[in-house]
Amino acid sequence: MRFVVIYDACVLYPAPLRDLLLRLALTGLFAARWSEQIQQEWTRNVLINRPDLSDKLPRTVELMNSAVPDALVTGHEPLIEGLTLPDVDDRHVLAAAIRAGAQLIVTFNLRDFPAAQLLPFGVEAVHPDEFITQQFDLHEGRILSAVHAHRQSLRNPPKTIAEYLDTLAAQGLVVTVERLRRFADVL
Repeated sequence: MRFVVIYDACVLYPAPLRDLLLRLALTGLFAARWSEQIQQEWTRNVLINRPDLSDKLPRTVELMNSAVPDALVTGHEPLIEGLTLPDVDDRHVLAAAIRAGAQLIVTFNLRDFPAAQLLPFGVEAVHPDEFITQQFDLHEGRILSAVHAHRQSLRNPPKTIAEYLDTLAAQGLVVTVERLRRFADVL
């Protein structure tokens, strides 16, 4: 059985991070999951700042759901009311994690997912930088290959290695970027 992770809406919101996380999910090293509520949350927030994307986001969601096999978690809704978290609006994320049998919630909002409330469910919240670094430690070659493919897919506009790494650093992937700099010649 593969390792299962839930991507929280906040890590799917920024396109560069979302795209990298999807590339990593396609490696098959772990099973990435999200729910329809998570998809609605990140897209709703994107549209607040970028209403011009209203025609494109439904297709993005559709492509995400079809690209990552079994990514969409369903049947978690009955669990929501029985969960306790500092922000009640985050309970759906934990419910999806429980339903999916996830070990991790990849999120920037670590304070919203206290270890004491996640521990009974065998779930841990982890920052995306830590998550990617852990994957890098376990599967260096496959992660480098996914990062290379991600950078090569950027055509509008294309990015130099330095620009690409700066973009990832701006997404909060500081440790990941430091590790990737050592492999700039293959990215």
